Amino acid sequence: MPGKALLFNIQKFSLHDGPGIRTVVFFKGCPLRCRWCANPESRESGFGTGGRETADTRYYTVEEVMETCLQDRPFYEESGGGVTLSGGEVLMQAGFATALLDRLGEAGIHRAIETSALAPPAVWREFITHVELLIIDVKHYNRERHIEGTGVSNETCLANLQTALDNSKSVLPRIPVIPGFNDSLEDAGEFACLFTAMGISKIELLPFHQFGEKKYADLGIPYPMHGVPQLHREDLAEYQQVFIDRGISV
Repeated sequence: MPGKALLFNIQKFSLHDGPGIRTVVFFKGCPLRCRWCANPESRESGFGTGGRETADTRYYTVEEVMETCLQDRPFYEESGGGVTLSGGEVLMQAGFATALLDRLGEAGIHRAIETSALAPPAVWREFITHVELLIIDVKHYNRERHIEGTGVSNETCLANLQTALDNSKSVLPRIPVIPGFNDSLEDAGEFACLFTAMGISKIELLPFHQFGEKKYADLGIPYPMHGVPQLHREDLAEYQQVFIDRGISV
């Protein structure tokens, strides 16, 4: 809809989506089909997933989102927080997102995005000028394995990541560590080689969890990761050490 974006949640008082206390705006629609996705309701660009409508999904104007975000300005100022745009994939609604980011910037609010960096390079180059922090999920270093896990190649994602670095943007790469997909020590070594070559010195690891499993049942769609054990911080100690040994802060 002109002047509006389809969102499926606005989450207040988030502590894990950038610095400080943040409001996270979740955009509907995603070009990836990650087997482990914890937000299956975000995938479709329109209403519903798996033939069912998600209750919290609706169209918002920039003014409506700003009104919600500004309610927590005191928390942002006290904690060094701000607003993070997430998804889904926020770049699928880049026009609205850019307008929202500009309004947030005018209000002096720190702006971050969580993204796969899958977007046309020209769109990406323009979009990243409107944010202070890019939190970028790097799901695999290998093209074929990335396709197996997400349905798309990683070539554009990695190229856009490099563009952000080349333009001196503040970038925090994150690896969602998924059993049987990218969780071996050999995988860690390959990731470390990739990041070292790109000049990346700090990353985050996201241990696989099952928090989204019930959503699949509620939406009536199959869950590919059923029965796969969750990972915890202690499970990733050796994996983490591979990066530390290469001089990468984790």
